Amino acid sequence: MTHTTVHAYAAPAPKAPLERTTIVRRELGAHDILIDITYAGICHSDIHTVRAEWGEGGPFPLVPGHEIAGVVAEVGSGVTRHAPGDRVGVGCFVDSCRTCENCRAGLQQYCTGELGMVGTYGATGRDGRITQGGYSTQLVVDENYALRIPDGIPLDAAAPLLCAGITLYSPLVHWQAGPGKKVAVVGLGGLGHMGVKLAHAMGAEVTVLSQSLRKKEDGLRLGADHYHATSDPATFAELAGTFDLILNTVSADLDLDAYLGLLRTGGTLVQLGAPERPLSVSPFALIAARTSFAGSMIGGIPETQEMLDFCGEHGIVPEIEVIRAEQINEAYERVLASDVRYRFVIDTATI
Repeated sequence: MTHTTVHAYAAPAPKAPLERTTIVRRELGAHDILIDITYAGICHSDIHTVRAEWGEGGPFPLVPGHEIAGVVAEVGSGVTRHAPGDRVGVGCFVDSCRTCENCRAGLQQYCTGELGMVGTYGATGRDGRITQGGYSTQLVVDENYALRIPDGIPLDAAAPLLCAGITLYSPLVHWQAGPGKKVAVVGLGGLGHMGVKLAHAMGAEVTVLSQSLRKKEDGLRLGADHYHATSDPATFAELAGTFDLILNTVSADLDLDAYLGLLRTGGTLVQLGAPERPLSVSPFALIAARTSFAGSMIGGIPETQEMLDFCGEHGIVPEIEVIRAEQINEAYERVLASDVRYRFVIDTATI
């Protein structure tokens, strides 16, 4: 197979609206698979990147998209993990060094090797070319970086699991959420609603901490046991010293000391959202109750497959709104206005 030209939607320059274009996918190598992409989720990270809110963004033109679901169309001569017709997904990275301590442990997202974690878009691959993401009709990827999607999960709903799902699953597992544990999720958005569903399925007692009670009915329907408005100062007094684990999914400048005060002795506040500016934490907010302020980033290949299997077994899927490709720029504005419940997914057949 030779290099293939495929249709895509790309940002031609920083802050520019996305537009229809074509890109070239690499030749199918011995251990590569060609995926016919059927759906691609829209992540807030896509917006941050194309609008150069995390540094310069790019390089441009750039095709975003790291929540990819589709079907294997063709495989290289040495492929053993996948076959044509398989339902597969690709998340936030498409390669790593494979030899560092983290890669060997299945923590490819924390790769420390020379290659580093190769992002699904905007990164430099082994071949020296810039990776282009899932807002496109086809993708070539090494077989070891594609995940099997369980039959019980529709492909459109599977796409956001490859980022939003694993972003919440990984810290819940690492900090041992389950029966007897009290977990709070800050923000009921694309990330937060997955945290509620997953923590509930794991058996934890789940509380949503949201700016208002506007989404309370949704939160309780999705599996929350409690729902509180953080705009009410009484919430912080009432819930002081309550939680074993707090997952902060919002990319906003919060009073983290106030949230740390909601933890039980030895509890942990995990930062998942990525604001543009540095966050501030008083050491006394940590010292007073031996609490921890931590971070977490997606998951490795083994854990992402574990998450997909867990979701398949428990019937967990994100709440999605499927859109046509020409609605991408409108969808970006709606994400920024919190006007989506709870994840946009692009039907790539419309590209």
